Amino acid sequence: MIDSGLSDRAGRRVTLRPVDDDNWRAVADVAPRDDQRGWVAALAARYLLLTMRSDVWTSLAVYADETVAGHVMWGVDDDGSRWIGGMVVDAAEQDRGVGRAAVRTLAAWLGGQDGGHPVRLSYHPDNAQAARLYTSLGFVPTGAMEDDELVVELVASTQGSPRA
Repeated sequence: MIDSGLSDRAGRRVTLRPVDDDNWRAVADVAPRDDQRGWVAALAARYLLLTMRSDVWTSLAVYADETVAGHVMWGVDDDGSRWIGGMVVDAAEQDRGVGRAAVRTLAAWLGGQDGGHPVRLSYHPDNAQAARLYTSLGFVPTGAMEDDELVVELVASTQGSPRA
């Protein structure tokens, strides 16, 4: 379990846990709001399949206390950079700070590993909600694009202690 001690706005502790025999169905059923499906998979099951078929990505269940509230995955690129991807917060759990706490927790954990390599992620340029979230957490554009998404990187001075 990855636990940075962060909570959502309802006071529920947000932790990241391995996907296992007990929670995979709940994680697979995580679904974003309908208006977000242009940017993320309709169900987190797609990301679970990707991590099962790939040596690059690892899926994690996002918990709010003991409730599966989302999915996020992480990977390591050839250059050593750490990547956050496949984040989906269930529609019923959104606007509560779960996603913010999950990104902060995973970014701090990834940034603290193996020499402080950069932590990156990407999002579609039309996804204004994602842009606001990641900018507020200290991610800045790298100038690169991955497929049709903007690549952003966590500024080194904020790694390990992303802003609230």
